[in-house]
Amino acid sequence: MVASAHPLATQIGLDILKKGGHAVDAAIATNAALGLMEPTNNGIGGDLYALVWDAGQHRLLGLNASGRSPKLLNRQWFVDNGYRSIPPRGPLPVTVPGAVDGWFELHGRFGRLPIKDLLEPTVAYARQGFPVTEVVAWEWRRELEELADQPGFVEQFTIDGKPPSTGDIWTNRQLAATLEALAESGRALFYEGDVAQTIVRFMQEHGGFLSMDDLVGHRSEWVKPVGTTYRGYEVWELPPNTQGLAVLQMLNLLELHDVTALGFGSAEYLHLLTECKKIAYEDRARYYADPEFNDIPFAVLASKAYAQARSDLFDPRHAASRYASGEPDALRTGDTTYLTSADSAGNMVSLIQSDYRGMGSGMTPPGLGFSLQDRGELFSLDPDHANCLEGGKRPFHTIIPGFVTHAGEPWLSFGVMGGDMQPQGHVQILANLIDFGMNLQEAGDAPRMNHTGSSTPTGNSMADGGTLNLETGFDQEVIEDLRKKGHSIVHARGIYGGYQAIARNSDSGAWYGASESRKDGQAAGY
Repeated sequence: MVASAHPLATQIGLDILKKGGHAVDAAIATNAALGLMEPTNNGIGGDLYALVWDAGQHRLLGLNASGRSPKLLNRQWFVDNGYRSIPPRGPLPVTVPGAVDGWFELHGRFGRLPIKDLLEPTVAYARQGFPVTEVVAWEWRRELEELADQPGFVEQFTIDGKPPSTGDIWTNRQLAATLEALAESGRALFYEGDVAQTIVRFMQEHGGFLSMDDLVGHRSEWVKPVGTTYRGYEVWELPPNTQGLAVLQMLNLLELHDVTALGFGSAEYLHLLTECKKIAYEDRARYYADPEFNDIPFAVLASKAYAQARSDLFDPRHAASRYASGEPDALRTGDTTYLTSADSAGNMVSLIQSDYRGMGSGMTPPGLGFSLQDRGELFSLDPDHANCLEGGKRPFHTIIPGFVTHAGEPWLSFGVMGGDMQPQGHVQILANLIDFGMNLQEAGDAPRMNHTGSSTPTGNSMADGGTLNLETGFDQEVIEDLRKKGHSIVHARGIYGGYQAIARNSDSGAWYGASESRKDGQAAGY
C-alpha cells in the first residue's frame, strides 16, 4: 500500500512494490514523483525525515536528512547588515538540501531495486508531461506571486510566464535530466559533481553563502526515535531539530484528562487541546534546536512526570493569554508533502519532505529543474537562543513523520503536513482514533482546529493568547462557549494540513489506507 498527496505518485509507488521493491524503494520513487507533480510542497532542493519499521529486525529506525547552514554565514553578518530576522526568500535562508542524501541513505540500507528503476517513472512523466491537479494549481499561482522576482524561477516554473492551471499538461525536462544523471552517477553528482557546482556557482553569483565545502561535507544521520505512551499505544517521533517532541508533550498532557467523556468537537475538548498546545509550544520555543550544538533534555520533556507538573498551568474555565508571547507568519506557512508505504513483508515507511514555504527560497539554479529550500529562515538571531544561527548548524524544523506501535507491534504510519500545524494535527488524528473511535479515514476527514500565536524557536513570544482557527464543521454554540472562555476565534481556510496514513490489522495482516480531501492525494494498495 502507498498513500501520498498525488494519485500518480501513489501509483508509481505501487508499481515499484509490484516489481518486488521494498517499502523504502516505493517511498523513494513516490517522493521523486511528488517533487515533479507537487513542486509547490517539496522537491530535491529540500530536506527529508523518515521513520522506517524494519520487519526483519522488528524495530523502528529514524533518519534525519536535514541540511545545515552555510559554514561561512553567521549571526554577526545579519547584525552588521541591519537584519532583525532572516528573510524568507532569496539567497540568505538557503541551507544545504538534504533530501537526495536521504534517498541514498535509505536505499543503501534497505533498497532492493536499482535507483534507476525508482527514478525512471518520474523521468518519463517529466519529459512527457502530466495534468496539474486543482490544489497544486492553486498553490502554484500563490507561489508565483511571491517568487516571480527570484533568479531562475519564472524561467523554470512557468508556462510563458504564467503558472499552469488545473488540467494543463506540465513538463520539466530539466528535472528529468537531473534525475537521469543522478540515477547514472549516484549521490556524488549532487554533492560533489556537476549539480553541486551549478548550485554553488549560482548561489555565489546571487549573493548566497553556500559553498562546495558545505555540500561535500553533508551527511544524513540515523537517529533513535523518541516516544511516549498514550492510553496503551506507543507513539514515536523524531527528536530535535524537528518539533516531534511537541506531539509527545501534548499527548502526555491530554492523557491526564478523560478526553472521550469530553466528546469530539466539544468546547471543553477544544479548550483543553488548545491550552495543551500552548504549554507544549513554550518548551518548543525554548529547547528545540540542533542537538549537536545544544544539550536538549529529551527524556525530561517527553516524561509523564514533567507533564504532570506542567498540567497545573491548565485552567478549564479560561484561556491563558500567555505562558510566554506572538508568532511570526513563517511557522504558519510551511508547505510540505507526506507519504507512507508498506510492503508484503510488513516493512513500513513514514516519510516527510519539504522545501519549506511552498517552493522554498525561489532560488532556482539554471538547468536543474528544482528550487532551493529556505529552512534557514527558522533560525533565531538571538545570541542566547538555542536555535541561534551558527555556521554548519541545522535549523529548527517543522516537518515530522509519525509512527505508532501497539504492544510492540507496528500499527500506524501517518503524517499531517503544514508547518506549525503538524504537532497539532498528529495529536488530533490520534485522539480521533484512540479516544473517539473513528476509523482511519474519518480521523482525517473530521474538522480540525489550528492554534496560532504561540512562542517560537525564532525568538518571538506569545503575549495575547494567540488565535484559535476553526475549520468548518464545529457547532456555533461550541464556538460561543470558547469565546466566553477567552479564545479569539477565526474561521480560516487552508491551514489545517494534509493527512496520509497506513494502518496494520495485527490479526489478519491487512493494510488500511487513508488520504484526506484537503489534498489531491490517494491511498491505494494491491
